Amino acid sequence: MLQLTDLCKGYVDGGEFHPVLQGAELALEQGEQVALMGESGSGKSTLLNLIAGLDTVDSGEIWFPNFSMHEIAETKRTAYRRNNIGLIFQQFNLLPTLNVADNIRFCRQLKGLPEDKGLWRQILSALDLMPLLGRYPEEVSGGQQQRAAIARALYMEPKILLADEPTGSLDERNAEAVMRLLTSLTRQLDCTLLLVTHSERVAEHMEGRVRLQGGQLHVMARS
Repeated sequence: MLQLTDLCKGYVDGGEFHPVLQGAELALEQGEQVALMGESGSGKSTLLNLIAGLDTVDSGEIWFPNFSMHEIAETKRTAYRRNNIGLIFQQFNLLPTLNVADNIRFCRQLKGLPEDKGLWRQILSALDLMPLLGRYPEEVSGGQQQRAAIARALYMEPKILLADEPTGSLDERNAEAVMRLLTSLTRQLDCTLLLVTHSERVAEHMEGRVRLQGGQLHVMARS
């Protein structure tokens, strides 16, 4: 479903080149759930952005079924991301002019899917978002915005879900609830889940773990 081959990526700062990824490789099957771990600054968020087509590799390939992400035009990358990839950002990225309900619906509507009342209730109930639907992002807490961003990504029914520290702004109780929902619903949707975390407890919910270290991906555990 998703194959990373010899990925290299770096950046220039102060006239010096700083490598981030140096030959990173990984293959994920459809429906697989993997935690991506590593020290701060090791390139985990960079890797998610590359997979999502939000940034481009210096060299190497990111393969989806029948095509490489960076061999297709920007318009096709955008269309593939919109229709297939769910994103949970550390910064939430909720639209300030939309209330919580419309933020959650936004990506599903862009994808052109009709409402699914059963899935809607399932997600909102699990994330305790029903009382917040009419509020705007500025009117809710950071943890509540995080839960709304998670709901938005799940409600679009993605084939691949890329989650960057999705429990980072949550207390322990809400973090456990989020991880139960993420793992159960992505399994229900047959969605591949790649989740960045520093937490061993969060990683225990996943089927596998890989560590990004020295610009390369090292498999720590795989079911």
